[in-house]
Amino acid sequence: MRAYHTPLDLVRSSELEVPAICTRPDLLARASQWFQDRFPGEILYAVKANPSPWVIDGLYASGLRWFDVASMAEIEMVASRCPQAKLAFLHPIKSRAAIRRAYHDYGVRVFAIDCAEELQKIIEETGGARDLTLIVRLAVSNDHSVLPLTGKFGVSAHEAPALIHQARAVADQLGVCFHVGSQCMQPDAFRQAMDLSSRLIAQAGVTIDIIDVGGGFPSLYPGLTPPPLQAYLDTITQAFENMLVLENATLWCEPGRALVADAESVLVRIDLRKEDALYLNDGAFGTLFDASHSDWPFPMRAVHADGRLATGRTVPFRLYGPTCDSEDVLAGRFDLPATLKTGDYIEIGLIGAYGTALTTRFNGCGQYDYVCVSDTPFASAFDLEQRPATITPMHANGPGPSGAR
Repeated sequence: MRAYHTPLDLVRSSELEVPAICTRPDLLARASQWFQDRFPGEILYAVKANPSPWVIDGLYASGLRWFDVASMAEIEMVASRCPQAKLAFLHPIKSRAAIRRAYHDYGVRVFAIDCAEELQKIIEETGGARDLTLIVRLAVSNDHSVLPLTGKFGVSAHEAPALIHQARAVADQLGVCFHVGSQCMQPDAFRQAMDLSSRLIAQAGVTIDIIDVGGGFPSLYPGLTPPPLQAYLDTITQAFENMLVLENATLWCEPGRALVADAESVLVRIDLRKEDALYLNDGAFGTLFDASHSDWPFPMRAVHADGRLATGRTVPFRLYGPTCDSEDVLAGRFDLPATLKTGDYIEIGLIGAYGTALTTRFNGCGQYDYVCVSDTPFASAFDLEQRPATITPMHANGPGPSGAR
């Protein structure tokens, strides 16, 4: 991977035919170390947020050893790169073959469930194993999240006590987990979910070894400024102390977005300016899926073809992606320097979470050049109290998304 100080140096040094993913290993390491220094339990990276090999390698090198995997492909990839990794298969619904292979071929012992049928599949495909760690996923409120994740997974409060009790009978270690929703904007959402978990555990009348608070830890996007991350950890720690669990119970979390959002940006080229419309070489079927389909706001900065930052008076633009599909358009209008022209560039930040993970090869697009850079042009949740966000938001008409992934 070629290295530059900033993406501006990349623009000056070469002509870019495909979009460039600008990786920032220092920011990845900073996020990982922040959680490791402050979270009072195990940290499981949610691989789905960004399964890029450089990300997996970087987190492992930073000392992270637990990985939340959701498929055999993720299991195989992490196991092949990280020899001492501990894998938790936390997708609540798995095929029988995936359960069998994960347990017998890859030594996976941690499985999530949200119904009795899934529990029975795990029992049968592991041959009635007695060394299982089972995590019961509960349905909780997602009212404080920008992208709610309710409706697909999670056992209801009415049915949860029975499932927890049933799982306890076959589990060596038993836990409960939940997800408060992606980009959770209120720390108290975790307390509410943990209070509910505590009540359901009491109703089940069994001991619990693990409380997994899941993901939802936010990043700092334009118009989406969350409370300081430390407030989330303080809330979780206090709520855990008040839960009806054994003193030796373990606390887990599954950050995805918060660990990797800052670690990648994408440098896109303006292939044509047509009055107030800019046609880019990446879009809705590439790293900008969320900017299009979820109306998600991203920070951005404009760069002239000679590598100078574009500044001065801004005007509203419409942004289109490279495919011939009419849905390849980014929601809203975007205020950018009036001097932009064909051949200039736009760097879009914080695409490390779900940007590269959601890319497709539709219409023959979706190829990227990966480079390493060391600058920090975009504001981060990890320095939220030190500096405000000043980069132009990639969303001109409101504070954030209107839909859910």
